[in-house]
Amino acid sequence: MSDDLSAIRALYPAIRERAAEIEQARRLPGDLVVALREAGIFRLLAPRAYGGLEVDYATSATLLRELARADGSVGWTLMIGCETPQILALLPKTTFDDLYAKGPDVIVGGAFAPKGVATPVDGGYRASGQWGFASGCEHADVLFGNCVVEAEDGPPTVRCMLLPREAWTILDTWHTAGLRGTGSHDIAIDDHFIPAEQTFDLFGGTPCLPGPLFAAPLLQFALHIGAVAVGIAEGAVEELTELATTGKKRLYARTSMSDGELFQHRLGHAEADVQAARALLEMRIDDYTRRVAEGRLAPDYQAPVLQTEAWVVETCARAVDTCHRAGGGSAVYESSPLQRRLRDIHTLTQHASAQEGVFANAGAQRLGDPVALGF
Repeated sequence: MSDDLSAIRALYPAIRERAAEIEQARRLPGDLVVALREAGIFRLLAPRAYGGLEVDYATSATLLRELARADGSVGWTLMIGCETPQILALLPKTTFDDLYAKGPDVIVGGAFAPKGVATPVDGGYRASGQWGFASGCEHADVLFGNCVVEAEDGPPTVRCMLLPREAWTILDTWHTAGLRGTGSHDIAIDDHFIPAEQTFDLFGGTPCLPGPLFAAPLLQFALHIGAVAVGIAEGAVEELTELATTGKKRLYARTSMSDGELFQHRLGHAEADVQAARALLEMRIDDYTRRVAEGRLAPDYQAPVLQTEAWVVETCARAVDTCHRAGGGSAVYESSPLQRRLRDIHTLTQHASAQEGVFANAGAQRLGDPVALGF
């Protein structure tokens, strides 16, 4: 396994060739997960002190964008998996150390929405619930679910419960339009005891590890989602270009697809959209990185980060729409990668962090009337 990430990049051609298989299976094939683990993707953002690669944030975003260009479901699932240390660093350090005692390739999955209920008991909590969108849950080592903690004295709080994958019931619920290969099934536990040291505050917790990679895990998540969106759109532009080079001629058209002025316009416009989305994303990542290095990461920076993510996702969806339309009748078939890109990007647009409300929040903040996001 090489620190230059070449082992991960060497898997791109195989990932692209297996895209249809991944979608049909509704998960990443076991042998591909093994190959990716051995290549180092799950240790990408783990500290070197724990055997990780500890790459800088911009490098991780670039790699995830490239993986999503090979296949959207792979890019999304590996985004979740490689961010494992950022999530687990919200645990007590002794728990983090125990999880990484056997090596740096730990994989976490779980759900942010507080769909469970937990009751404090001696030494921890008893929790029950069912959570959706647990991407990669079938190959994860540990899973978490966010719970509303009911307290006798005081208002309820929210806390995540972490348990080994074997403790959870995985429900076969992931029958979706797009990102089918992410295996984002529901997970559930019923009246299960969770020790206090295996719980954490997802939205307000303080990481137990220092350094720029742990400064703001949720903001990094948001920009990584943008990177996956750009990768999906870049893949659509590439696949439309490849289709045009086959000499395809649409019914009633006077020229081949590649010689048509309207087709050329659509391809050029889609490419410009993707380039603009990538440029804004890279600008925001650079700005975020500088702010972290200089200790200037204020709470109000959440609004521009989410604004960037939402605009990038929206723009990439428009580019993929253009590519799909330009692809003609063949693009409606399951054999066409363009229809998979279309379904993948529009599934991604439904993510809570990319909702239209983040633009209103950014606008309100600019007007001096910031709006607190609800969790």
